[in-house]
Amino acid sequence: QVQLVESGGGLVQAGGSLRLSCAASGRTFSSYGMGWFRQAPGKEREFVAVIGWNGGSTYYADSVKGRFTISRDNAKNTVYLQMNSLKVEDTAVYYCNVRVTGMDYWGEGTLVTVSS
Repeated sequence: QVQLVESGGGLVQAGGSLRLSCAASGRTFSSYGMGWFRQAPGKEREFVAVIGWNGGSTYYADSVKGRFTISRDNAKNTVYLQMNSLKVEDTAVYYCNVRVTGMDYWGEGTLVTVSS
């Protein structure tokens, strides 16, 4: 079975940085794109960033461009999200995602709280 586990969330001050990790298990994900989504209280889950299977292509939501960087280490079956210049509006639960043969798999999420 597929399992995704996020880590690295916490409480930070505006302008600070955090690095999130997503460890995948159950199968090898080196042939698939992986991404990050987030959901703030009272809002729908929204797209943040995605990275291609070989790490050569990335795409970001306009709200995080220039501040966040997605990367992956296929040898470790892990995807990362480096978050810099954090803003209060970045506060949300962040979820890791992988799509395999048309089916989406999600982790339980890790909470990021940015204080002013």
